[in-house]
Amino acid sequence: MTDMSTTRRRLLVSGLAGAGLVLPGAAAAFAQAPRAAGRKLVVIVLRGALDGLAALAPVAERRYGELRGDLALEGGLPAPGPFVFHPAMPTLAGLFASGQALAAHAIATDYRERSHFDGQDRLEAATPAIRDGWMNRALTLMGPDAPGAVGVGQSMPLLLRGPAPASTWAPAVLPGADDDTISRLMDLYARDPMLGPALARALETDAIASGMTSESAMGGLGARGAGPQAYALIAEAAGNILTAPGGPDAAVISFDGWDTHVRQGALEGQLANRLAGLDAAIAALHERLSEAWDRSAILVVTEFGRTVRINGAGGTDHGTGGAALLIGGAVRGGRIIGEWPGLDRLYEDRDLYPANDLRSLFKGVLAGHWGLDRTDLERTVFPGAGARPFEGLIL
Repeated sequence: MTDMSTTRRRLLVSGLAGAGLVLPGAAAAFAQAPRAAGRKLVVIVLRGALDGLAALAPVAERRYGELRGDLALEGGLPAPGPFVFHPAMPTLAGLFASGQALAAHAIATDYRERSHFDGQDRLEAATPAIRDGWMNRALTLMGPDAPGAVGVGQSMPLLLRGPAPASTWAPAVLPGADDDTISRLMDLYARDPMLGPALARALETDAIASGMTSESAMGGLGARGAGPQAYALIAEAAGNILTAPGGPDAAVISFDGWDTHVRQGALEGQLANRLAGLDAAIAALHERLSEAWDRSAILVVTEFGRTVRINGAGGTDHGTGGAALLIGGAVRGGRIIGEWPGLDRLYEDRDLYPANDLRSLFKGVLAGHWGLDRTDLERTVFPGAGARPFEGLIL
């Protein structure tokens, strides 16, 4: 026999999820975390493997032109040492110049295979056992003082999966329900102890995400699709959620589309377009975080790098060492951290050598920004990692 009340609930949950309102944990009344003290932490995951040698190009390296071929940049935005930032990233370069951004090059997790799925799992779990995410373990460690956290996307990112509570918000990919439909649903479920409050919370969260934008995030995304044009709208919505009264202090955002095997392009092309989209997202977060900017840190990471040499299709293949960014008013920036191995020594004669460990960057951010104890980080958040944290990342 069919349980009609269960069926009704499933239909409502399914319908709202399609309209961008993901009910599980989609609460607008976020709990305030005393220990977090408003220190915002955003993790942007570039899914598909960013070519770090395009974003932060070592143009003054002896073998750069020989190895990169048609992908070699001619010119770029100022950066220290042999590097330039890609010209599509003026916001990042400006923040770097003003000491509000830093970069880490030749950096990777301990994963050495070339599967996107496994690489992303290792990036987010930071352990061989893929059970929960390192950010959730950090939140669990902080107990009742943990900041609220939200995952921006259609499903909860692995980074936030685990025992600590976290919310999700998803931009709409289908036309949203009109006001009349919403009103009828609210009347219908006004006395339902589960669906009534859940619908109210979902509507509040969605209003926070899209209501304060000059262009509705949901409508904008519906019109523009999920390409790099959408990165800024997603970041804008995340900024709205983070700065809402009583809003969370942590967010995880995913940007897809960085797997550039074919016709990657150099100054122009598909990768340049995505870098421009990422730069616009950084600018949107800078604007939306506003008064919280001085207490904000934004990590930009990817699962692994790409091959140093151009392939036969004008692109690059899955590699090892990549690049990561740390941006924000709380960041002690204006520098490139870690070891730079150069291009004379390649990993397996094809990849940028992974001289630095991403877990060192994660540990340094959690210790400096949220004040987590180093021993706790070693034992609980990154068990068995061994990588020493980068020091002095946060003001």
